[in-house]
Amino acid sequence: MRDLSSRGLRCPRLIVGDGHLGIWGAARNVYPEAFEQRCWNHRIINILDKIPKKSHAHAKMLLRQIPYALTAEDAAKSKGKFQSWCRQKGFEEAAVRIDVDWDRMVTFYKFPKDHWQHLRTTNPVESPFAALRLRTEAAKRYKKVSNATALIWKMLLVAESRFRSLKAPELMKDVWNGVRYEDGVKVNDVADGVAA
Repeated sequence: MRDLSSRGLRCPRLIVGDGHLGIWGAARNVYPEAFEQRCWNHRIINILDKIPKKSHAHAKMLLRQIPYALTAEDAAKSKGKFQSWCRQKGFEEAAVRIDVDWDRMVTFYKFPKDHWQHLRTTNPVESPFAALRLRTEAAKRYKKVSNATALIWKMLLVAESRFRSLKAPELMKDVWNGVRYEDGVKVNDVADGVAA
């Protein structure tokens, strides 16, 4: 991250990542003013590890309601429902696990609602690399570094052609300029709606 910063990468508004402590430590040192969002897919998988497989279907249904709630308050209510269900079933570890880094789990509510789909998870970045790993692990080793590099770049170029475009790119200027959002709505718009 220091190298990126020294090469001119200005502070991102939001960093989305999994539970890897290195990314968060580096982000706080190099870009302390960036918001942090934890990946919901990784969190759901980690919580399901604390629940017996026979209860996964119901747990997934409850867990998926949390990041898709319309407001941060609704997400907290859905979290409470999940925790109640866990405690009734005796899954205390799962009930406690959902609270870990809760503030980082709901950071996306501070951004435009149209962008939430892109901010909840690291999957858009990880998916192309999953296919890449399959190919490079199958070959195990390459006789020339240039052959491996060519394969990697070609696969990423093919993956790029299928990348989903950012929804509402016109809002990026507001995000970059630090416009505040609450539950996906511009704070000024919320104030105007209350006054009306």
